[in-house]
Amino acid sequence: MQNVLEQHHPEEGTASANSTLRPKLAKDWFIITWFIVLHAVALIAPWYATSPGAVVTAVILYWVTGCLGITLGYHRLLSHRTFKVPTWLERVLATFGVLALQRSPLEWVGHHRMHHAFSDTPKDPHDASRGFWWSHIGWMCHEQPTISDPVKLRRFARDIVADPYLNWLSSHVVQVMLQTVLGVALLVFGGVDYLIWGLFVRLCVVYHTTWFVNSATHKWGYKNYQVDDLSSNVWWVGLLAFGEGWHNNHHAQPDVAPAQRHWWEFDLTWQIIKFLKFVGLAKNIKMPPSRLVFEAPQPSSGIVKAD
Repeated sequence: MQNVLEQHHPEEGTASANSTLRPKLAKDWFIITWFIVLHAVALIAPWYATSPGAVVTAVILYWVTGCLGITLGYHRLLSHRTFKVPTWLERVLATFGVLALQRSPLEWVGHHRMHHAFSDTPKDPHDASRGFWWSHIGWMCHEQPTISDPVKLRRFARDIVADPYLNWLSSHVVQVMLQTVLGVALLVFGGVDYLIWGLFVRLCVVYHTTWFVNSATHKWGYKNYQVDDLSSNVWWVGLLAFGEGWHNNHHAQPDVAPAQRHWWEFDLTWQIIKFLKFVGLAKNIKMPPSRLVFEAPQPSSGIVKAD
């Protein structure tokens, strides 16, 4: 099967790109303001509005949006196509991803594929060679025309553009509308504490969990594979991000379904994929080769499928 990254025009950048050639970027004050407001509410409001039901609701939504939406849906399904599910389920998972408010399927998938094509070089959207804070949050707080160009995004995510529903989800109006509907539902059925925990606190936690995959796993940890970027495995990110912390494993073989390579590298998202296979909802699951550690990344032809 063709590697999904082969459509990504590697002539646009290489791992040996000069990291000093960085244009001065304007700050995105809309995003900066949103992050300030979100964190302020998430840090202050729980002292005045908290109930056990609100906390449980936040935890459930953390799993639904962060695990099912981002890790399972946006990442392993849409970005890397490591398995297949029925169209209805793909669209449900993508909708959960939108509720994580990490931009649209088109932008998320396009940026992630750019990250793999140019990892830790100036053309990587969250180039970790620029430091921890840039890869964690700074890259979103600046206007980057080279990664937000609609034509370029479509080139990197042609399969997303080809799906009418995913295109519809990629509208900014739709993303805000869905989040607003969720917020109103939390307020009406649970009250202010449910709104604060289920929206503000939950978004803040899901944000940082996802961002740690871009930052912490490109700064600390250990490596099972020799790769030409900074990716490493970090156990606590693996737990918080539902298996995504085994990032060196993922960068070595990005288009396979499991991120874990040892039994102790627990990967919750992989367990969910196996469950979906068990109930007949997942097929064409791409698996890594049998030799796992201290190896150079395997070519696409080395990938085997589990039906």
